[in-house]
Amino acid sequence: MALPTEPRFTCDEMLGRLARYLRFLGYDVEYEQGLRDDELVRRSREGDRLLLTRDRILAQRTRRAVLLRSLEVEGQLKELQREVPGLNRGVRFVRCSLCNGLLHEADRSTPKPPKGVPEDRWASPDPVFVCRSCGQTYWEGDHTREIRRTFARVFGPEDPPAQDGPP
Repeated sequence: MALPTEPRFTCDEMLGRLARYLRFLGYDVEYEQGLRDDELVRRSREGDRLLLTRDRILAQRTRRAVLLRSLEVEGQLKELQREVPGLNRGVRFVRCSLCNGLLHEADRSTPKPPKGVPEDRWASPDPVFVCRSCGQTYWEGDHTREIRRTFARVFGPEDPPAQDGPP
């Protein structure tokens, strides 16, 4: 199946956790609960997105669908890797895992951290990222390390981080 250079995805309602993990990999992933099958097919077609689903009947409604069988996110990522070789292999602070918005590095010119960022994290030299759409904040921490371990179990060692950072 022909995909754009950087694949974009639409996940059905059963794949919310997978959508978040794909966003941690830096992918543009459309996910919204409560959408009817017709709407999922339409959005994936119009957005030139690969439809990811666990629903066999839904997968048969479009040529650009991947039917995933696993119930667990690690198994789903392995299945997707077989269908879409060359998936990113590590955490990238590019997309918000909640709303799919683009992240940007927080402005350090203010002494006050963005909402939700601990003072010690703000005082550290490590980057903090903020979603341009919803304001969610991200930084390297325990949660990110656990996600990296999940990706390592699925993909093997992580690719080196991108040099250019988020847009």
